Amino acid sequence: MKPPREWGMRSRIVGLTSGSVVLIVGGALADSMWLIGVGAWTLIAAGLLEMIYRP
Repeated sequence: MKPPREWGMRSRIVGLTSGSVVLIVGGALADSMWLIGVGAWTLIAAGLLEMIYRP
């Protein structure tokens, strides 16, 4: 397995997106607005990386 610094940008975007989904679902189940907010900002960051990075 390669170290994290050698992973491609695509795997970072997928990691951010899946992490944001987990945060948003967990926040919805726990009725925690700050957890939903962190998940939303993580999803925004993944979207911006996807728009900026074009292989």
